[in-house]
Amino acid sequence: MILWLCLCWGFSPSAGQPDSELMARYLEEQLLADYSIVEQVARRVPRQAKFLQRLETRPRMSEFHVRSTIISRYAFTTVSCTMVNSGSEAREAVFEMQIPAAAFISNFTMSIGNKTYYGEVTGKEKKNSSDDKERHKKPPSPTEGRENGYETFKASVFIPRKMQARFILHYEELLQRRLGKYEYTVSIRPQQLVGRLRVEVNILENSGIVSLEVPPLRNSKQKGNGKAEGDVSPPPSTVIGHTKTLAKVTFNPSVVEQTRIARNGILGDFIIRYDVNRELSVGDVQILNGYFVHYFAPTDLPPLPKNVVFVLDSSASMVGTKLKQTKEALFTILQDLRPEDHFNIIGFSNRIKVWQQDRLVPVTPNNIRDAKKYIHNMSPTGGTNINGALQTGAKLLNDYIAQNDLDARSVSLIIFLTDGRPTVGETQSSKILSNTKDAIRDKFCLFTIGIGNDVDHKLLERMALENCGMTRLFQEDEDAASHLKGFYDEIGTPLLSDIRVDYPEEDVEQVTQNFFPNYFNGSEIIIAGKLINRTSDKLHVEVTASNSKKYILLKTDVAIDLPSRNDIRGVPGLEDGKGHNNYIERAWSYLTIKELLNSRLKSDDSQEKDNLMEKAKSMALAYNFVTPFTVLKMKEAGLHSEPPQEEFISPSTDGIGEKVQSLQGHKAPPGIRREQDKQRIKISKTSADGDPHFVIDFPASKFSVCFNIDGEPGDILRLVSDHKESGVTVNGQLIGAPAPPNGHKKHRTYFSTITILSNKPERSYLEITPRRVILDDGERLVLSCGRSAVVRSRSLEVSISAYSNITVTIRDSISFVILIHHYKKLAPYQRNHLGFYISNSKGLSSDSHGLLGQFLNHEVKLLQESLNTRRQEVGQNQTEALKANPTNTLKVKGRLVPVVWKQRRIYNGQQEVNCWFAKNNADKLIDGSYKDYLASHPFDTGTSFGTINSL
Repeated sequence: MILWLCLCWGFSPSAGQPDSELMARYLEEQLLADYSIVEQVARRVPRQAKFLQRLETRPRMSEFHVRSTIISRYAFTTVSCTMVNSGSEAREAVFEMQIPAAAFISNFTMSIGNKTYYGEVTGKEKKNSSDDKERHKKPPSPTEGRENGYETFKASVFIPRKMQARFILHYEELLQRRLGKYEYTVSIRPQQLVGRLRVEVNILENSGIVSLEVPPLRNSKQKGNGKAEGDVSPPPSTVIGHTKTLAKVTFNPSVVEQTRIARNGILGDFIIRYDVNRELSVGDVQILNGYFVHYFAPTDLPPLPKNVVFVLDSSASMVGTKLKQTKEALFTILQDLRPEDHFNIIGFSNRIKVWQQDRLVPVTPNNIRDAKKYIHNMSPTGGTNINGALQTGAKLLNDYIAQNDLDARSVSLIIFLTDGRPTVGETQSSKILSNTKDAIRDKFCLFTIGIGNDVDHKLLERMALENCGMTRLFQEDEDAASHLKGFYDEIGTPLLSDIRVDYPEEDVEQVTQNFFPNYFNGSEIIIAGKLINRTSDKLHVEVTASNSKKYILLKTDVAIDLPSRNDIRGVPGLEDGKGHNNYIERAWSYLTIKELLNSRLKSDDSQEKDNLMEKAKSMALAYNFVTPFTVLKMKEAGLHSEPPQEEFISPSTDGIGEKVQSLQGHKAPPGIRREQDKQRIKISKTSADGDPHFVIDFPASKFSVCFNIDGEPGDILRLVSDHKESGVTVNGQLIGAPAPPNGHKKHRTYFSTITILSNKPERSYLEITPRRVILDDGERLVLSCGRSAVVRSRSLEVSISAYSNITVTIRDSISFVILIHHYKKLAPYQRNHLGFYISNSKGLSSDSHGLLGQFLNHEVKLLQESLNTRRQEVGQNQTEALKANPTNTLKVKGRLVPVVWKQRRIYNGQQEVNCWFAKNNADKLIDGSYKDYLASHPFDTGTSFGTINSL
């Protein structure tokens, strides 16, 4: 459905600003006169009279004002306009405004002379024959006309002589992220020069605003984006100001500046693009007054391989520019395919022509060259067999998936392009939809593109909706090549598949869609819902997804009630807000209504369609949204009502810091989950932590041995070396710090990086620092240590507990725990550092080595040295009695090592360890000296002294 509404609001002409209006009238007179040079040369009185009459018949727009506030992607927009009839009789004024098709109108009022009318959203009747319209006004009504991505709202009124009409329109939308940017657009097409024209946009993003830009005005009637190539400067009179979290953009062109842009008053689209700070985590969860909204858009992920089939219309109607631009776009798209992708091309008209029969081919220079030749030779002819083309494409992709054992996860999709309606083969839309759904069977997604005015956009939209895809419609006079390339860029880089976002069932209800088949780079997943338990102080969030060979689990607890950190009262543009809108609640209602509309569009069951319609209508009425099932009826206000004022409706500012919060470190909620996490992380005594202090546990002997290594900053110590057998090597790099005052050391050293390498069954490595974890098993994945997460591949699992510890499990038989020492305020002698603990060594061989690894499969014996120097072996039950004797000895591989009794605290001081301490850098305790355990670089896997290998 296409809704038309007028966006006009107004004030009486200000006595202090007559010059701009007179200038606008003068310029328009001159411009109208310029349309005919003949009239200027030989103008007769009757013709001049007609010219003056033309000027009088159209009421003049004295003011056009757009004001918007965007808070965390949700935009509230108010458009106001004043029209003045300076003629000697009543004149009709028509107001038009293009509004994003995704937006909902939430309010509309108008004042004509001394009468005020307000809009009331009501349910749409099936048939309404009453037609008792007022003679002097026409209510907003749908009309024909649609631009790509926009709908035009229209209202017309009769303005009495020497009077004015004032209009105010409010609409709301949730901005969508595409190609890494949010885009907010305002249509500025008053169709005449305006004395006072102003656009003001205020943005609040507590995550932090980045990449704010205002490109030149865009006119969709022009080819492409309507600007000269290379012109990236903002429109004239644009002022941009922003801090880290706030931005204000104004556009206030004078009449002269408007004339330079467009003499007919059709200036174009005023666009603002920006993004917010983000990192790989469960995303940005915002909570307010019992509602939440969750934005998920991870970065720094390796792309998934694609299996893509391009299905292109080559019927006779594609002749000329449309086919030429399609070919140009495909040439560029083919060049952007990655080496790991596979593809094929189908051209269709009456006949279905497949480039490579019964297969998808890999991306190679030769295949790309041959594909370009095939596309170049496509010629327009015949009719449009949409059903046959889609059936062929689906079979091709299904067969490829079935016949190929795809070890790595990949994303399969069909990109379908047409400019017309089905004319050959199956032509009934319902059967084409049914056949397509049966052929795809939820195994991959279908993305549809329509070019021109003859395309069946409802068919394309529903095909995409039913098959987890998206649709785009482009006008015939637009630059189709750039639009096609832009659409492909949106879906050309899949990063995750099978994304599921979960919250505890006992804590939330009425959650919007929480499963998504794919996540594409530069986009964003949005979920919203209601909280059941408002007394809880946190909400647990878990995100599961697949990325190539890895399974990813991200989890955290979001604090619900925190003191306000960013009160926006007093922020310019928001301080005069009189509304009480919970923007998170409205975002939830917006998403819910959109999903109900899409579900109804996809449904074939009439009863289900009616139920979905009633639910959508009920919610739209509750939130005053104009939708396909609700209408805006104009009613006259009381006799003593005040005329409409520019009352900007802004969201509630109560507790803004509670709405926009950074995620807190993972704290497991009470119950089963906490117990499972405790079982998952075993505290091991065998470790290297602190300065660094080494501890080796000998369970059979029931005692532990400890030693220090006084290395130099930059040294890389080989902790575990079993590369030849189990394929595992662990290296730790030291960082230096000043020694504490009055200490005996010149400096301290700590582990700044732990590198874990494995080459079985496949090459992979982990590089761990106190801030991040880099996992590379052929594809690089970066994880923050400040966010709880689980990443699982075929033989490796990494579990991060935020700012606490990291558990690495290799083939379920080797486990390491890396403790994170992270200080909020570092003392001069402190450094953020790591501790390394061996939790499970069953998978390491008996030949494993390294400062810790050499002791994992060997036992040592404790001897006592008596006064007459006679040594004897000590039994296990005598160990406690020897603690006070300073001259005890260990027997290690035939070597005698003097030791003393010590106590140490490990695992952040949570556990105390009694141990026998070997002095002098573990002299005689370890094989060789500690310098024999220095690696040349973090990826050195040498297993014997003096040997250097690399993974």
